Amino acid sequence: MSFEQALRCRECGREYSLAPIFSCEFCFGPLEVAYDYDGIREAVSRDSIARGPATLWRYEALLPCDPAYKVDIGTGFTPLIRADRLAKAIGLDTLWIKNDTTNPTWSFKDRVVSVAIARARQFGFQAMACASTGNLANSVSAHAAAAGMDAFVFIPDDLEAGKVVGSAVYAPTLVMVDGNYDDVNRLCTELAGTRPWAFVNINVRPYYAEGSRTLAYEVAEQLGWRAPQHVVAPMASGSLFTKIWKGFQEFEKVGLIDTPHTRMSGAQAAGCSPITTAFQHDTLNFVPQKPNTIARSLAIGNPADGYYALKVMEETHGGAEMATDDEIVAGVKLLAETEGIFAETAGGVTIACLQRLVASGAIRRDEETVAFITGGGLKTIEAVQGKLVEPLRVPPSTAAFDAALDARRAVAAGGA
Repeated sequence: MSFEQALRCRECGREYSLAPIFSCEFCFGPLEVAYDYDGIREAVSRDSIARGPATLWRYEALLPCDPAYKVDIGTGFTPLIRADRLAKAIGLDTLWIKNDTTNPTWSFKDRVVSVAIARARQFGFQAMACASTGNLANSVSAHAAAAGMDAFVFIPDDLEAGKVVGSAVYAPTLVMVDGNYDDVNRLCTELAGTRPWAFVNINVRPYYAEGSRTLAYEVAEQLGWRAPQHVVAPMASGSLFTKIWKGFQEFEKVGLIDTPHTRMSGAQAAGCSPITTAFQHDTLNFVPQKPNTIARSLAIGNPADGYYALKVMEETHGGAEMATDDEIVAGVKLLAETEGIFAETAGGVTIACLQRLVASGAIRRDEETVAFITGGGLKTIEAVQGKLVEPLRVPPSTAAFDAALDARRAVAAGGA
C-alpha cells in the first residue's frame, strides 16, 4: 500500500493530482509529493521495517509509488561505517561514513532511479530518459535494461570514460551533447515536452527526488533509531541535501525517531560552488556559475534546489564549504588510506569540506557526524592517475625486491 496523496507546490502550496508534472502552473514553483503521514504511522513500525528486505524497499510505505511496479536490482541499505582512523586524522571523536559506493551501479543515483522507474511504469511509460553528469545515466541505463524498457540518456561530451562505459554497457541510446550539464538539461527539458518518455529528473522529478530520503531512513535505523548531530553531504542540484533532512523529519512524524536536531552542512567543489558561495555571502539568492572542476558529478552551475538547500542550512544552523581540485584529490586519497573506501571525486569533495568544517570549528570535535559518500572511485580514475605512489618494479628475485624496498623507504624517510 502506498500513501502519497497529491503533488504540492513548494512555493504557493497549490495541490495537483499525482501525474507526470513537475512545476506549478500558477507560480512555476517546483512540485513535491505530499503524504498521508497518519496512515504511514499506522502502517509501519520499527519491527515491520526491520523485517523488510535489505534494500530501500524496506521503506516502501514511505515511497511515492505502488511497489507492485518496482524494479529491484538490490539498491539501498548500504553500510554505515564507523570511521575511527579518519576521525582521528581530521580531529573528530565520532565519525560515520554512509557508503553508497556499494549500490548496483556504484552511486546513490540508484535510489532515485529505483523510485522514478517504479512510478514511470505505474504511469504507463515505455521508455526512460535523463539528463546526467554520469552517475544518473549509469543508473537509468541499468534499471531500464532490467525492466526491458528503452532508455535515452543525455550526457556532456567531456564525461569521464568510466561513466560513459558504465552507461553504454547496458545498450541505451547514449547521447553526448556538446556542452556542460546545464546545456544538456536545457535540451532534455525541451524534449520532455515532445517525447512520450519518462525523464526521471524532469517530468517525473517530484517522485524521483523522493528516493534520496532513504539515505536518512537508513542512517537513523543503523544508528539505533536516532538522527546524528551533524551531516556533511555533497551538493550538485541541492536535492540530495534537502531530502536527507526531509527524511529525518519524516521519521519523527511517523513516530520512528525522536525530534532530529541534526545540523546540515553542504560540500561543493570550488570550481562549481553557487550554493556554498551564497551561504558564505549570507544570502539565499545564489548566482549561477560556469562549472570548472574535476568533480563533474557535482558540476551543476544552476542548481534547481539551491534555494531550498540554503534554507535547510539556515533552519538547522548548518554550514557549507568548498574544495579545490587539489583538495578533492587529497580527500579521495585520505578516505582510501584511512578507511579503505575508494570514492569518486564527489566523495573527495565531501571529505575535503568535512576537514575544512572541522578545522574552522563549524563542526565541533564532540559532534557525532555522518559524511555521505555517494559514488565509487573507479568511475573517476582520471582524477587520481599520476598522483599516487608508483609501484615498485623489480626482477623476480628476493635481492632485487629488498633493494627496491630499502630505496623506497630511504626516500620516504628523507621526505619526512
